[in-house]
Amino acid sequence: MTEEDLDAPPGRTSPTGQGLPQHAVRTALLELLAEVGTVTATEAAARLGHSSGLCSFHLRQLARHGRIEEAPHHGGRARPWRLRRPDPEAGPAAEEFDDLARGLEDESWRRWLERRDEAPAAWRRDEAFSALAYLTPEEMSRVADAVRTALAPYREREQRPLARPDGARPVALITRLFPLFDEAAGRPTGGADEDR
Repeated sequence: MTEEDLDAPPGRTSPTGQGLPQHAVRTALLELLAEVGTVTATEAAARLGHSSGLCSFHLRQLARHGRIEEAPHHGGRARPWRLRRPDPEAGPAAEEFDDLARGLEDESWRRWLERRDEAPAAWRRDEAFSALAYLTPEEMSRVADAVRTALAPYREREQRPLARPDGARPVALITRLFPLFDEAAGRPTGGADEDR
């Protein structure tokens, strides 16, 4: 435990509980992981302006409390970390993780909007869009699969920095597919035969 841990306000816990007090370095690490996917203590230190020892300590604390996990890597001493991906069947734990991930995504988006003018000219735009489509549950799954397939060629770059072309930067890719509710009926919008 560090002096900073002892100084954390009593009773304040992290968004997912687990008994881990809120801490500025841990919060920054979680936000960084949500933004870039994986990070080592050395990379986190360079990005956040802390020592690699401090980042390493807090990464291990987050892992010990189930918030992050070691990411797959190919040898070497560097230990990359990523946000923990719980089993979707895990019930409340999975929902808690989803809430945390969405909150970090939203925070990253707000930070981008506030600081977009600081980015190099070529990076000052974003490709945000939204759409409404009438889909069956099966079609919704196919759309999600199509998005995953489109991103597949770029996924290896997360774990293999040498595969990244010059000028590549981490880009948040957020897709949310969910049925809209008919507020009057209190159920997903659709025809009367949707449950048959």
